[in-house]
Amino acid sequence: MEIIVSISDMKVTNRPKDVLVTHALGSCLGLAAYDPAAGVAGLIHCLLPVARDTAKGPVKNPFMYVNLGVPQMMRALFNRGATRENLVLKAAGCGRMMHISNQFDTGANNFAALKKLLLVNEMRLSAEDVGGTIPRTMRLFADTGRVMISSCGRSWDL
Repeated sequence: MEIIVSISDMKVTNRPKDVLVTHALGSCLGLAAYDPAAGVAGLIHCLLPVARDTAKGPVKNPFMYVNLGVPQMMRALFNRGATRENLVLKAAGCGRMMHISNQFDTGANNFAALKKLLLVNEMRLSAEDVGGTIPRTMRLFADTGRVMISSCGRSWDL
């Protein structure tokens, strides 16, 4: 069953027949996580790198932000039996849409925020398909952890 992960959304499953899918990864970050031993998979679609003004109170949607959403997805995976040692992480998106080049390069900033989080937590990506100017759809197959990217009429494994 396909489960849609919307923009600023996250889903975790331990049902092997599920396929987590997110569309329209432009400058947004898509991060797939899979633990083969626990049989748990998660996918997040983050819009922005860092939540600002968190001192003013809780953020309404932490999945909107890399710095809040990714750790929350990791906790959800760990709560279902995943371990840091077994997690396979794959990233997609983080592009520069419409060839815009300025100080607000959201795609590059999203990927930098992810790399910083992974470094601090001694984790690493096993694959990535980031940057460029194409929109991407990302599918995570919960039975195997296979990640498939599609864009502009073609598909490839990540």
